[in-house]
Amino acid sequence: MPAIDDRVIAAARRGAWFAFNLSGGKDSTASAHAAIALLDALGHPRDRRIAIHADLGRAEWRSTPAMVAAIADRLGIPMLVVSRSAGDMVSRWEQRFLSGKHRYEALETYNLIGPWSSASLRFCTSELKVQVIGPELARRYRGETVVSVIGLRRDESPSRRSTPVSRVDERFAKLGNAAGTRMLSWHPAVDWSADDVFGIHERHGLPLHEAYVQYRTTRLSCAFCVLASAHDLAASAAAPGNFDLYRHLVAIEADSTFSFQPQRWLADVSPQWLSAGLLHEVTRAKLRAQDRRALEAAMPPQLRYVKGWPPRMPSLAEASLIAKARAPILAHHGLPDHFPDAAAVQARFADLLAVKAERSR
Repeated sequence: MPAIDDRVIAAARRGAWFAFNLSGGKDSTASAHAAIALLDALGHPRDRRIAIHADLGRAEWRSTPAMVAAIADRLGIPMLVVSRSAGDMVSRWEQRFLSGKHRYEALETYNLIGPWSSASLRFCTSELKVQVIGPELARRYRGETVVSVIGLRRDESPSRRSTPVSRVDERFAKLGNAAGTRMLSWHPAVDWSADDVFGIHERHGLPLHEAYVQYRTTRLSCAFCVLASAHDLAASAAAPGNFDLYRHLVAIEADSTFSFQPQRWLADVSPQWLSAGLLHEVTRAKLRAQDRRALEAAMPPQLRYVKGWPPRMPSLAEASLIAKARAPILAHHGLPDHFPDAAAVQARFADLLAVKAERSR
């Protein structure tokens, strides 16, 4: 049985809109199927239900768009597809590194920032899913109660063990807003195991993505996820539809000198799909990554990034270390060195500290 609480039951009986967040994965499909059956039992009107999918563009498995459409059709609900207007997930990674280089060149950051999202910085979820789906639902159903049905499970990860059955979501509709819009999140699959989810698919003939069926991945997300296991990365790399994306992401590794995951280069997952030229570039990138880490480790630790950076003016000796460490990193990326010596670094810190002081007034 799906999990439900009084808040969701009340919303259903008042005829709220229910938006089923579909990713193409097993959890969102199974939770949507079970939630629909429960809503039918509660007498909720079927014409106040919609499926919504945030398209991540090139980062998706090639089969995902058609898969999501087939799931919505199987569930009998209309489908809405949304996407980030500023570009897809791959573009976001590219934009992040370009921005990071510009900021490093301007000595606005102490360390060069890489392109990839991470466990602690999941803009893949926040910017390309939550920040796209939420505003669209708030705009489309202004003045209504909207319940987002999301396939989260507590046993997926330690960070999800405290997931509630439902919660009020004020991110895109503050309580007491003029329009009267109210938004909730509902997690009907919160208590299920992966076996429960696969069992629901088998009993009800629900479609399963090729990632599970043909390539035996344990999860479905981006074709190559920064949080994926080595097994899932290798499985994704074995799918011909993912070859171009694989090579493109490895090329970003080579250009940026940052590995896709902190302890794993995507290039090492399936090097047989890479050209000799790209493999050579990756080898050079790995050496430069080692150099970068050593150079940055030699910079004064007391001046490393903290909120409100920089914390203080560096001494002449510290400024000299900073200038010396930055020079080869800038050269690796073809960036000009605007602060080549201790005096220039100190002058830049003085400007940054003046801006910081002005903002704190």
